[in-house]
Amino acid sequence: MANIKAFVSWSGGKDSALACYRAIKEGIEVCYLLNMLREDGKMSRSHGLTKEIILSQAKAMGIPILQKGASWGSYEEAFKEAVSELKAQGINAGVFGDIDVEEHRAWVERVCGELEVKPFLPLWLCDRESLMKEFINAGFKAVVCAVNADYLGPEWLGREVNFDFLEELKKLGTVDLCGEKGEYHTFVYDGPFFKHPVKFTLGKVYRQNNKFFIEVRRG
Repeated sequence: MANIKAFVSWSGGKDSALACYRAIKEGIEVCYLLNMLREDGKMSRSHGLTKEIILSQAKAMGIPILQKGASWGSYEEAFKEAVSELKAQGINAGVFGDIDVEEHRAWVERVCGELEVKPFLPLWLCDRESLMKEFINAGFKAVVCAVNADYLGPEWLGREVNFDFLEELKKLGTVDLCGEKGEYHTFVYDGPFFKHPVKFTLGKVYRQNNKFFIEVRRG
């Protein structure tokens, strides 16, 4: 895909990593990562990853990153401001890791349309198990960093995302294999386009409302 210079909407987890991987394979030039944080600008909202550990991912990949803090109320405005900054640097497309949540796709397409940026959703409507196997077979390495207590317990935190993990999720039968509805989130620390693994350590487990998180610290 000639002349497509894209940012990747980056959460730090497996879906954004796999979307980035597929985009690169399709010939899209990934020039930036765009990472949205909580309003204090210190941590991601859904994954509970610190600004610093996500920056370490970007450095390990050798891809520049733009990080912006926002509340849920100001999210769209902050996202648009960030994309406008990237457009000024020649970015004309965005890559997103959504799989099948229609309201997410509608939001992405509306916002990108208003900004005149082309959206790409490389994982859209793909089979869950196939995506997980592709992620693992491609050489990505990731650990579970957050779980929704309605679906999974804290014992899943820190688990490596591998074929054993996938088989255990399948046996449960109650969890989306990709965690598309927020059942779990991951931290990717190595993969096919990483120049080197991210050095990290796992810290304490803590709970916020109905979610369990494990601290992921720079090693």
